[in-house]
Amino acid sequence: MKLVIVSGRSGSGKSVALRVLEDLGYYCVDNLPLPLTMPLLEQLKGNNELVAISIDIRNLPEQAKILEQQLTQLPDDTELLSLFLDSDEQVLLKRYSETRRLHPLSKNQASLQDAIKTEGIMLAPIAKLLDHYIDTTNLNVYELSDKVRELLLGTVEKELVINIESFGFKHGMPTEADFMFDVRFLPNPHWEPELRPLTGLDKPVQEFMSNQPLATKMIWQIENLFQTWLPHLERNNRSYLTIAIGCTGGQHRSVFIAEQLAKRLSNNKHQVTARHRELEHANV
Repeated sequence: MKLVIVSGRSGSGKSVALRVLEDLGYYCVDNLPLPLTMPLLEQLKGNNELVAISIDIRNLPEQAKILEQQLTQLPDDTELLSLFLDSDEQVLLKRYSETRRLHPLSKNQASLQDAIKTEGIMLAPIAKLLDHYIDTTNLNVYELSDKVRELLLGTVEKELVINIESFGFKHGMPTEADFMFDVRFLPNPHWEPELRPLTGLDKPVQEFMSNQPLATKMIWQIENLFQTWLPHLERNNRSYLTIAIGCTGGQHRSVFIAEQLAKRLSNNKHQVTARHRELEHANV
């Protein structure tokens, strides 16, 4: 099992780190009471081999001692990585002032500045126990995400999940699409009597569409668009992308285009799937 422990001062970016871990497949637990660490790991053993736990000032008062005890009890086969996130106090003050969120220690009637300072003192023993110290003072959320990903994987690269979905406009547009392309202007196999009952998954329709210069040009231009901009989309902390291709009925043209794009965008880095909404509905 791989276990990641994330701690740090409030406002330093722990929630960003947890989102990165969640995108990487980790089972994330925020603010877990430390005595429950071993029962949690035992419960997840065999089902979740990637686990992340966030520890902050909301945990038990003597959490450093408890954490140290918990770490010594970890099974020998546990691969542990621990992160402590921190930031300049003035930056933390600015972040809280901008978001207008309540600091966990402010409920004790302390001023925000005093709460931030006190939290740093209280978490100091925790910081000494953890392996990696990350100063987020000058990092934006994307840079912090890259930093966490680099510590976990040794690289900032991430696997982007791409879903290419065909659909028919007459059945409504998909609401979850990030990008949508209308291919109704392409020659329509529907008007060929022998092709009408077939779909874009059938070879005769594929041969018909492959012989259409407009179709091949459309495929090339969409492919070129995403090959150019995918690296920038990945840097934008994105874990998945949905590309919708629509024709009139969602049976021929959009299905063919979606399948061709899935083949072209597939590589070792990206997980690409093609699904066909109207065909799936027809088979229900």
